[in-house]
Amino acid sequence: MLACLVVVISGLKAASAIVVPLLMAVFLAIIATPPMQWLQRRGLPVWAALALILMMLVGAIIVIGSLIGASIDQLSAALPRYEAQLRALIDDAARWATTLGLALPPGGMVDMINPGAAARFFGRLISGFGSLLANSLLIIFTVLFLLVEAAAIPAKLRAILPDADKSLDNLSEFLASVKSYLVIKAAMSFVTGLTVTVWLLILGVDFAVLWGGIAFFMNFVPYLGSIIAAVPAVILSLLDAGPMTALLVASGYVAVNLVVGNWLEPRFMGRGLGLSTLVVFISLVFWGWIFGPVGMFLSTPLTMLVKIALESDPRSRWLAVLLSAQAPADTPDPS
Repeated sequence: MLACLVVVISGLKAASAIVVPLLMAVFLAIIATPPMQWLQRRGLPVWAALALILMMLVGAIIVIGSLIGASIDQLSAALPRYEAQLRALIDDAARWATTLGLALPPGGMVDMINPGAAARFFGRLISGFGSLLANSLLIIFTVLFLLVEAAAIPAKLRAILPDADKSLDNLSEFLASVKSYLVIKAAMSFVTGLTVTVWLLILGVDFAVLWGGIAFFMNFVPYLGSIIAAVPAVILSLLDAGPMTALLVASGYVAVNLVVGNWLEPRFMGRGLGLSTLVVFISLVFWGWIFGPVGMFLSTPLTMLVKIALESDPRSRWLAVLLSAQAPADTPDPS
């Protein structure tokens, strides 16, 4: 079993260029299902509701892709300049530390804070989402076929599964919880990204649309996402406009994430998906290692899928209990 697991993980990592767009298509299809069902309840035929949803999806991808794509090109060209400015800032900090009598390593603070490594990390983070936009045509067609097949999937499963009713009930419960999580999280992420973009535009920070887009994506990442999204914007505003603007940018990120994460999300989300905090953090690292930045913000839904699969088999249910936030209520007392 462990050998099979290693082979599967290696295969997923090797095929990430194909698997990531498919996962994004499933993610978008789940989010698009509620508005499509709402349009059908309002009397639109299936083909009209599907066409309207796809038009909205294509329009959003074109607008967001063009804005973020232009920002990525400009930022890529400006990265060497920002790296030089960051090196100069580090040198100034090193001289200030020397005047205070602090001992620095032989290589100076550059050995402790490598500007080149930071620039490469931000470049990989941005290029990960840029490559996702490049596969938008594949994603759109996959979403189309998923929405078309959604109505026929229950009948197919009923025909092939031995205990169809129980399996379909478990699948429906899982899809309902994941759909609720993704829809609410997408709405909260949109509010976060839009607010961050407006705040950065007011402050005159460069690439405000790009940082807002990253804030939208990284809001799906539990705990660390808001920090990762804020770091490049704060550093670049520090290099361009100075400490006061950087402080205002950081304060804006903190205020937005406090309001959205601590007030809005709990108000609409209700109880969580039942995953341990440690498991959420480990899944963030694990799926990020396999699929890159996209795997990071899909880490929670992917881990929930694994947890539901483990719960379906009595032999692996103990693993599902370990992934849960707390032990089941019917667990026998060891005493």
